[in-house]
Amino acid sequence: MVGSFRAESLKLTKRPAVWLLLGIALTLGALFAYVIPYLGATSGSTGPTADRGLAATLPAAVVGNTLGGYPVFLGALLVVLGVLFVGGEYGWGAWKTVLTQGPSRGSVLAGKFAVLTLAALGFVLSIFLMGTVASLLIASAENASMAFPSATDILRGIGAGWLIATMWTMFGAVLGILLRGVALAVGLGLVWMLVVQNLISELAAPLLPWVDSAQRGLPGPGAGSLVSSLGAPAGTPGVESVMSGGVASLVVACYLVGFVALGTVVLRRRDIL
Repeated sequence: MVGSFRAESLKLTKRPAVWLLLGIALTLGALFAYVIPYLGATSGSTGPTADRGLAATLPAAVVGNTLGGYPVFLGALLVVLGVLFVGGEYGWGAWKTVLTQGPSRGSVLAGKFAVLTLAALGFVLSIFLMGTVASLLIASAENASMAFPSATDILRGIGAGWLIATMWTMFGAVLGILLRGVALAVGLGLVWMLVVQNLISELAAPLLPWVDSAQRGLPGPGAGSLVSSLGAPAGTPGVESVMSGGVASLVVACYLVGFVALGTVVLRRRDIL
């Protein structure tokens, strides 16, 4: 597995698409978590999220601000990352080439999953660093408090973000394995992330009590409840507290383990071609 991990790490860092996805994540995070709220707070504009105020962009709120995108938009980018990194191997014929060299399917896939887990952590840390710098710049410009949350709260936030990010990345990887490609897997993943789970939460759940109960077992509401418990701004797409933070953590962790197990079983039992 060590050899597979090294090889997959090199492949990940050499792919421009990975850095492009990270750049998009940082840009979206900075724009919607800091730039737009700051401009809205300082210009006195009104709107559904105008009540957040300047305080929502200061260092004290950095944990919640940097977590707010994971249930939907940043999560969607991580799904794409997982699909590209695993599903792309089918289109390029890399699976057949690698496996004929000797390593088992399990060791190669374990190396891929380990690299994706570290890539998810890299995304989380990069977004948290962006939020830290942006909040400090705003606090300096407005002569406001530069006090940060406690180290415990910061570590909890990073840990929750890593858990959610890894879960979405593995979701993308499993889609790539199940569909043996990139295009359809990316399409279905984005439809689920950006359309289906929002329709369930915003349209079906308020009308049907059984749907409201069932959605508590879905990954999106689980991620939304987890980041909500850690201070993610209310009104952010996907951020809604439908369960406690502890239960939400368990739901997300169960999906993470389930995606890894499903991907492993399917890859080991099914023909690659």
